[in-house]
Order: sequence, then structure tokens, then C-alpha cells
Amino acid sequence: MKQNQVKPNIIYIYTDQQSATMMSCAGNKWLKTPAMDYLAENGIRFTRAYSPNPVCSPSRVSLMTGRMPGYFYDGDGNQVRENGGSMEIPQVSDEVLSTSIPFYLKEAGYDLYYGGKEHLPESLTPTSLGFIDFCDDEREELAAEASRVIKANHEKPYFMIISLINPHDICYMAIREYAVTGSAKSLVEHGKIEIATLDSAMKIPEGVSYEQFFENYCPPVPLNYEPQIGEPEAIKSLIDQRPFRRNARDNFSDEQWRLHRWAYVRLTEFVDHKVQMILDAVKESGQEENTLIIFSSDHGDNDASHRLEHKTTLYEESANIPFIAMWMGHITAGIVDDKHLISNGLDLLPTVCDYAGIEGRADPRGKSLRPLFEGNLDNNEWRFTLGVESEIGRMVVDQDGFKYIKYDKNGIEEQLLNLNEDPHETTHFTDDSRYAEKLKSLRDAYNLEWFK
Repeated sequence: MKQNQVKPNIIYIYTDQQSATMMSCAGNKWLKTPAMDYLAENGIRFTRAYSPNPVCSPSRVSLMTGRMPGYFYDGDGNQVRENGGSMEIPQVSDEVLSTSIPFYLKEAGYDLYYGGKEHLPESLTPTSLGFIDFCDDEREELAAEASRVIKANHEKPYFMIISLINPHDICYMAIREYAVTGSAKSLVEHGKIEIATLDSAMKIPEGVSYEQFFENYCPPVPLNYEPQIGEPEAIKSLIDQRPFRRNARDNFSDEQWRLHRWAYVRLTEFVDHKVQMILDAVKESGQEENTLIIFSSDHGDNDASHRLEHKTTLYEESANIPFIAMWMGHITAGIVDDKHLISNGLDLLPTVCDYAGIEGRADPRGKSLRPLFEGNLDNNEWRFTLGVESEIGRMVVDQDGFKYIKYDKNGIEEQLLNLNEDPHETTHFTDDSRYAEKLKSLRDAYNLEWFK
């Protein structure tokens, strides 16, 4: 950044469990998301952005540290690849702390604000890292409090994370339907706000009959509704981990799955309203042209694909996330980037540091997105592959639209997926001789670049 250029305020808006396709600007006709659309219309939207791990806590650890979640180990020495282990990460090293987003931005002279959902181990909570924790609510109060902070007078530039909970409340549909374990019963018992919000989202329009609703209003089942041909044992094992997942897979009717999809789009509209409150505050502050806004999510939801709900899988619905950046006058408006591979976990840290005028690096595979935002990159300079972790396996996606997955939950299972030929991942191409070289190259990327 040029020395005479003012450092922008940076706001990172972070939803929970929102798939990349869950925006009207992404072509989804079943919902309207005017706030997210405004960001896309006035900035750049990436269609090939991925979560570092498509489940809550590991993804959030990656956000704070700029490292893959599997860099860390829990108190028993197990690599972190799922929620439980992520929450049990012991005190992190000084090296991690001194290469985290808050450390770098404090060095760059930024004030730090955090509001909303955390779901982080004790050593990586916002307060422990030096953020001003301005709001613990994850819903309406969060959007209102964030607006108050945005409209206040600021002597220094600020970096703010606004961590909104929805559309995560969709989780409670399957949990409530079959709460037979102690943990599921506890979630239902203590999830009164979540369930009330879900119930509100599940309401059909007034004056519309049940028959009219399913004929004209409710999303149909997805094109990849049936389990994948050759579905890995790791997926089946994931389903069997929690009885409510197995109940949904085996017993949900077509109408129940469609209601699940209806509630999911309504919950996404609910959170878009909160995003609108934040955007309005930025405008009212008079700082829209001095504020970089980045919008993303921690992971997606399976959304009835393969008769699955929740997250964790390496299917696109779960792992592919929205990623939009807007800075009026600095980022060309209305760009859709459908080529470059983005990791919101690895890439956010070097990106915000770049805009703050400081070099920041944690994992050397992370990249500043600023050249992509501003159209100053030779395509040959960008990564060709990207790694993603999960508790059931790990994968490498490539720029050509292929995915190599090595499942390891129930022994080793390999899959090669081709999003060009089969965008809905209804089958796999692992044994297809046409792609033998592609399979080999992605195995090499897996072993040599991402998961040594």
C-alpha cells in the first residue's frame, strides 16, 4: 500500500452454514438476498471458494490463525479435524499468536472488534487475542450493536468480525425430529430460540393451501437427491454417528426434505436482513468508500443432496462457500470469478494484512486476494490446487474442476470427481481410464503440497 493511501476499515461478515449457492445473485430462484446481492453487484464474487474444513470450530480456528485446522492437535495429541478436538486445542504457541490476524492488525495500528458466535478454544477466543468483544448475541442484537460501533467516531482504522448464526438453525429440524440421545435431547432442551426461529422459517405463506405450497412455492428435491453411486463407507459411517442423521436419510419423506430446503432458504433470508442492517450502518457512517467489506461463511449445508442434511462432507453443498468482497472505487463492480480457488481460512489473513499495509503470513500456502480483487494478477501466478480437510477424509480440488478425495474414516477410500461432467457429484470417475493422468497428478498434489 502506498504510504499516502489511507488504510481502509475492514469488516468481515461471517454467516454460519451457508452454501455458495444460497444467494439470489448466485442464481438461486428460491430466495431473495438483496444485501448479499448488493455486495456482489458492487464488488467481486468468487464461485470456487472453499472452507478449510466444512464444520464450525475447525473452520473458525483456521480463520483466526491463517492455518489449516489440521496444523493443530488436541490435548490427547490427535490432529484436529472435527469440532470436539478443535475445542480442546491447548494453549497455542507464541509463533501462532504472533502470526495471527489480530496480532498483525494491531501491529498495523488497527482497532479490533468482534461480535457474535465464537465456537473457539480458550486460547483463540477473540478476547484472548485482543479483540474488543462488543456483543455476545448472534442475532438481531448483534446486527444492531455492530451498526452502533460502525457509526461511532473512530480515530484509527478498525477491523471487525461480525459472526452471524444463521442459516445454522436448520440443524434443528433433523435433531428435533429424532432426539433419542442425551446430546440431541440437550440441544433441543436448550435450543428454544433456535427452534422458534426454525419454526418461523418453516411457516408456509398465509392463505396458501398445503397443496398449492408444494406445487408453487416450495423448492423441489435437488437433482442429486439420491445417494451417490458408489457412496463411500466413510459417508455411511458419518450418518451412523448420530441417530438423527440416519433417521433423516432413511425416513424423511420427499415433502419433509422439501420443507427442509424451504426452511433453509428462509433462514438465509433472515440473515440477509441482518447483513442489510450492517450495510446500512456503513452507508450512514459516511465511510462506505473507505471500508473493505468481505462476506463469507464457515461452511455450507448438504441441503437434501444425497439425502443428507448438516455439514462435514466434502460434497460441494457442504464445502463450497460464498465469498464476496466490496470496496467502492477500488474493486471493480459486478465481477464473477469462476476460476480461482479461494480458501477463506488460509487467504483472509494475508489479504487483510495486505490492505492494512503490513506483510502477514502464517501458512505459506495462503495468498493475498488483493490482486484478484483489483484485477492485477496473471492467471499463471495463482494456485492450481487447494486442500480441504474433514473428519472423514481430505481432498484436493483443482482449477480444472476435478476433486480428489481420500477418505480415511473406515479404511482408505479414493474418489476422483469431475464437476464438469457431473456437477452434482452423482457418481465418481476414479476408475475411468480417461482421467488416469488427472488422478495421478491430484494424488501427487495431495501428498506433496497439501497433506504430506
